[in-house]
Amino acid sequence: MNATSKSADFAMLAKTLFGLEEILAAELEELGAKDIELLNRAITYRGGRELLYRSNLCLRTATRILQPLSTFTAPNEDALYKAVSRIDWTRYLNSEMSLAIDPVVSGNIFKHSLYVAQKAKDAIVDQFRGKDLGRPSVDLECPDLRINLHIAGSRATLSLDSSGDPLSRRGYRIEGGEAPLSEALAAGIVILSAWDKTTPFVDPMCGSGTLPIEAALIGANIAPGTLGRSFAFQKWNGFDSELYNSILSELKKSVNLSALPVIVGSDINKTRIDEARRNSARAGLEEVIKFTVSDLAKQTPPSAPGTMIVNPPYGDRLSDSDVTALYQLIGDTLKQKYDGYTAFVLTGNSMAAKSIGLRTSRKIKLFNGPTECRLLRFEMYKGSRKSKWETLREEHSN
Repeated sequence: MNATSKSADFAMLAKTLFGLEEILAAELEELGAKDIELLNRAITYRGGRELLYRSNLCLRTATRILQPLSTFTAPNEDALYKAVSRIDWTRYLNSEMSLAIDPVVSGNIFKHSLYVAQKAKDAIVDQFRGKDLGRPSVDLECPDLRINLHIAGSRATLSLDSSGDPLSRRGYRIEGGEAPLSEALAAGIVILSAWDKTTPFVDPMCGSGTLPIEAALIGANIAPGTLGRSFAFQKWNGFDSELYNSILSELKKSVNLSALPVIVGSDINKTRIDEARRNSARAGLEEVIKFTVSDLAKQTPPSAPGTMIVNPPYGDRLSDSDVTALYQLIGDTLKQKYDGYTAFVLTGNSMAAKSIGLRTSRKIKLFNGPTECRLLRFEMYKGSRKSKWETLREEHSN
């Protein structure tokens, strides 16, 4: 039996990061999703098998696509076992396949996620044994079927995980420095910046290159899932390889590298720039992103207008005086060299951010891993920006 019907619509859930829900909803709307509903760090929607495939291949701000199978009340472990047993797992597994269960548990009823996963696994395996069908094996690293079990209090939801590895793992970033930015978060920040994809894009502290690479993927219309990674749904019963390959071919034909404007990534650390160049090569972007080893204050950005985004250290590995000096340098550099740019600074250090010394036009709450951050927007107007009263005073004095 197929895990998904080729034509019938079914429920799906796309997980994302805090603050990116509306962006993900817009991405899903563009893909033709139905019944879109925003949740906290997730979106529910409906569609068919083609949309499931496209969701994994195309969504830039999603981290995982789940297909819910059953939602039920589980006040105790026996109720959990029975609810899992009620699903006909022969639709999705056979005795030659492997499975893994990823538990997410909160509340006071179930306190040990590994125990919950064990009970669910026992229910599935016992069903096969009861039908004399042998037993599927458990493979936590690379299973044929990955199952998500989410329990909040007594409310439980079982879902098929169609993605496997998180969608933020595009496949190009095999290496990176300390605290690299998630690819999904980087893509979300680029989209939040409203970069028009025709003017220069600059990251003057780019580390291993995630922001410039994600900007180039967006600007060239490269679907992030087409860079060579695989998906869990490719191992499902009923996987339609013809449909999948047709979608993949269509997406690759829509790529337009020639349309990209100047994209620049710089960093003072040569090791990070070497990593960035190798990462961009794996993404097929080595010819369209200019990576340079350069100190922040010595860089000269392309002519305005343009978009600058920077994710400086938050101070975890710097002294208070060093991080204050760094943020002062960012502010001074913006004032001196980025006239006409729209600039963004992602920071998890609100005190250091004050040292930038510029008025923000917008502050967006995001999370970089567990760290609560703000994406600060600065309008760097070309020349001085006088109030109308200052202008009138100057005209009167003349």
